Amino acid sequence: MKAKVYVTIKQSVLDPQGVAVQGALHSLGFEEVESLRVGKYMELELGDVSQEAAGERVKEMCEKLLANTVVEDYRYELEG
Repeated sequence: MKAKVYVTIKQSVLDPQGVAVQGALHSLGFEEVESLRVGKYMELELGDVSQEAAGERVKEMCEKLLANTVVEDYRYELEG
């Protein structure tokens, strides 16, 4: 089973890295970029577990380590 985890800064939180990347894109001539937010993407290979158990474990991993839930949102997808 594979889990894909996406972590992003909450919309209400300033994203200085996103602002810096947006500014760099503008300086390279990509003026059409109106907004940019930077996040994290992770792939986890899980052992032989049920879909339900995998979902519970991945949620627990996100809450305890993979995402800082004070300033970040997360979502995940399960495959397999």
